[in-house]
Amino acid sequence: MHLPPSSAALIGRDADLRELDALYAQVVAGEPRAVVVAGEAGIGKSRLLAEFTARNADSARILRGQCVDLGEVATPYAPITAVLRELVDQAGTERVLEAAGPGWDTIGVLLPELGDHVAGGANENRLHEGVALLLEHFARERPVIVVIEDLHWADEATLTVLRFLLRAVASGPIMIVLTYRSDDVHRGHPLRVFLTEIERGRRAKRLELRRLTRAQVRKQAQSILGRTPDFDLVESVFERSEGVPFFVEELLASEDSILPETLRDVLLARYERLDDATQYFLRVVSAGGQRVEHDLVEDVFDGGPEQLDAAARAAVVANVLMVDDSAYTFRHALVREAVHGDLLPGERTRFHGRYAEALAGREKPGDITEIAYHWHAANNHAKAFPAKIAAMRSASQAYAYATAAQMGERALEIWDAIDDAESVAGMPRSKLMGKVAAYLHTAGEPERALGTITLAIALGDVDGPDLARHLMLKAQCLQNTAKLGAIPLLREALELVPPGANESLRATILYRLAARYMIEGAQPNAVDMATQALELAQEISDPEAASVASNIRGVARAHGGDVEGGLADLEQAKDLAEGNSDALLRFRVNYSDMLNLLGRYDESVAVADEGLDRSRELGVERSSGAILASNMIDPLFARGEWERANRLLDRVIALSPPLTFRVYLLRAKVWSTLWRGDLEAAERMFKHWSPHMVALAEVEVQTRLQYVRLAGELALAQDDAAAAWGHLSHVISAEFRSLPGHSVVIYAEAARALARLRADGSTEVDVDDAEKRLREAIDADSFWPNSHHWHAVVDAELGGPTRTGDGVAEWQRALEGAEALLAQTRPYLLLRLGMAQHGAGQRSEAVETLEQAIDAANTLGAGLITNQARTFAQRAGLPLGGAPGRHETGSVELTAREQQVLDLIAEGLTNRQIGERLFISVKTASVHVSAILRKLGASSRTEAAMIAERSTIRV
Repeated sequence: MHLPPSSAALIGRDADLRELDALYAQVVAGEPRAVVVAGEAGIGKSRLLAEFTARNADSARILRGQCVDLGEVATPYAPITAVLRELVDQAGTERVLEAAGPGWDTIGVLLPELGDHVAGGANENRLHEGVALLLEHFARERPVIVVIEDLHWADEATLTVLRFLLRAVASGPIMIVLTYRSDDVHRGHPLRVFLTEIERGRRAKRLELRRLTRAQVRKQAQSILGRTPDFDLVESVFERSEGVPFFVEELLASEDSILPETLRDVLLARYERLDDATQYFLRVVSAGGQRVEHDLVEDVFDGGPEQLDAAARAAVVANVLMVDDSAYTFRHALVREAVHGDLLPGERTRFHGRYAEALAGREKPGDITEIAYHWHAANNHAKAFPAKIAAMRSASQAYAYATAAQMGERALEIWDAIDDAESVAGMPRSKLMGKVAAYLHTAGEPERALGTITLAIALGDVDGPDLARHLMLKAQCLQNTAKLGAIPLLREALELVPPGANESLRATILYRLAARYMIEGAQPNAVDMATQALELAQEISDPEAASVASNIRGVARAHGGDVEGGLADLEQAKDLAEGNSDALLRFRVNYSDMLNLLGRYDESVAVADEGLDRSRELGVERSSGAILASNMIDPLFARGEWERANRLLDRVIALSPPLTFRVYLLRAKVWSTLWRGDLEAAERMFKHWSPHMVALAEVEVQTRLQYVRLAGELALAQDDAAAAWGHLSHVISAEFRSLPGHSVVIYAEAARALARLRADGSTEVDVDDAEKRLREAIDADSFWPNSHHWHAVVDAELGGPTRTGDGVAEWQRALEGAEALLAQTRPYLLLRLGMAQHGAGQRSEAVETLEQAIDAANTLGAGLITNQARTFAQRAGLPLGGAPGRHETGSVELTAREQQVLDLIAEGLTNRQIGERLFISVKTASVHVSAILRKLGASSRTEAAMIAERSTIRV
């Protein structure tokens, strides 16, 4: 009896369909949505989507793409190309080219057959934007549903496009539906990273298809058989299929009374009932893939047309193959995999070899990656090697760098099996390894790139410019993996390219060396190298290199003391970069950072925002865009737009940028969490992420400064002055290299820690000597435009140069310049002024000032200041908002030992003297003093004694 291949009704998926329908309703309303349909092989993902798309075919434009199984290396962009081809089929070539807008020049990369319709000029950055623009354009007519199946076979280039679409398509009726086999995505599978990213970023809803219940299997069997199945049949099918719908179908299709026992038997049951000629035809088709064009099968099949047609018809009737206007498709990928796995070694070699020859011999050659795959599967090294080299080049030209690296690695694996491999490849082995390393680096795998380029250098079969390029790439890999050693490599590379040898390469090495010196804080060296690079680039008329060199020199000059000269260089860099996207983006990165450090926050935000928009357009939001986002987040915090800064911060972190870029964002996330007042969460995040920060701090002065500042502020918030000074004192260490824009803020934090140590009577730190060195450091950086404002804060923290008086005047003076400093500085200074006023006996003034501090902190969302102000007021007995203070109700609680220590503090004893009087260690005395100051909300020992005299302290 001939049975239908599947149930006429979709069984057990009502809830899943409702979920998809609900998402589509949101799409129709104008909100783009994405859904990832996951499930094991045979669970019914394709059937579910067929049902969903069929019921919406009249209202939506449906575009489908299929990832292709080519072993470990997939064809770049295969499903994206399929989606675009279907769009061309539906809308026409001219409409698609017109709709692509600014991305029109990318269409030829994804659709080579349209090469006659487009011009050159496409680049990696524009490709992603071009796809997004097309979808957005056609979505204005009616909703667009993009279905991409079998994502477990996707190449990295396809995943990159999907990442971009999932975050860039922010409006319009677009629905992206992705499917993958959950049982194929093992630990270490490249898709896992992608899935983690989109789930963490909440960009896509996940729909996990479950196995059918026994009752649902009975319904499926009844629909297929056309009658009520008997109990034993249902039990047997349910037990052996385990509720997987495809296996239910195959088991029910068995014409024998004994059902197949093994999974392989189930998959091959229909196949094995066919005659030998049809089985042979299916084995030939299986070597071609899941879907194979009829014309290609004709070229490969060694029988006549009549035999082919007869075999194809029998396979279709048996429900093993499906056929459309031009191609054969296995009814399920599992069946194709089972048939292909059944090939004899000789058949595998012959069939794959024929496919490779047929594809290569076409008037318009087939995809070179597919050709390389077939020669590889045929185990023909001699033909696979040049095909892999060609596939590597093709992938790199399409910006599919992960695939390019994979093809290059496969060529290297069989290098020794090829006669005169160097001639065939057109390059020495180490040069090929260098290309692979460069592709890996560009694809975001700097560790693997570093290992590859290190091996390439060790081969020693290149010298001069080629070796210099290897050394330059290794230096870049070291930098991006937070490892030392870049500068010696770049200096060695420079020696390999003397003046007049290769001026363009020499200019590049010079400005990269200058950048490295700048990053490591050696500003004079950076200025020297950048000047040489600038002069050489201008001499050879290379405006891009000249822009980068001027850019780097500007930053180095500013940090070295010539701020005006540095800004002039940066302006020159902008002029030289006009028309060059990469150079202009790099200018915006450095210029926005410089403006922020100079306190020109509005300008900094504007420059970074413009650059961030451009990075999205260019498809580099995860790299240059991540740095620009960090550069924008800092001035947003500085000028008080904390909510906007936090939204941007969370969005960019969710993009999972490379680690070196992510460190900047993680630092900002910890800082934001700390200042919002969640100390526990900030401490937890800091402990988790600090190893990454420390690693990068080893090779970057800026990161080192940001790390010590963050660690110091966290310790100060936890009342651990000793730990804070341990971090912040780096700014006065002998080996310290200052970056004034960062350092001037840290000087104020260091002064705060030092003042607390003095108040605690610390003997472990020579406070007077430390203060002397701190003030010398401040004086050395006094050329920085806003340094005098921070100097006033330092004076207030340390009580002025002579440390006389109650500090009120110093805090008032510091407040006068608060508007030019960071947004959180004003509420903090108000808090400290209120504390000083309280210590001076100015209670009403203190209450008013503390209320101002709380209002300012609440406006920002600076919960840290709000909490500190309220805690101090409560402990000091100050009635904020008319409420009675705790001291007025006599509720400050000290232990008996703390009361003894407070009495001795009132007598003016140091920690050492207190320890001797109470027979305790100096450290224990210090701990008691810190606890007392914290409980009383006092900023000094004198203030604690005054509070104690005016308050009823309860023991």
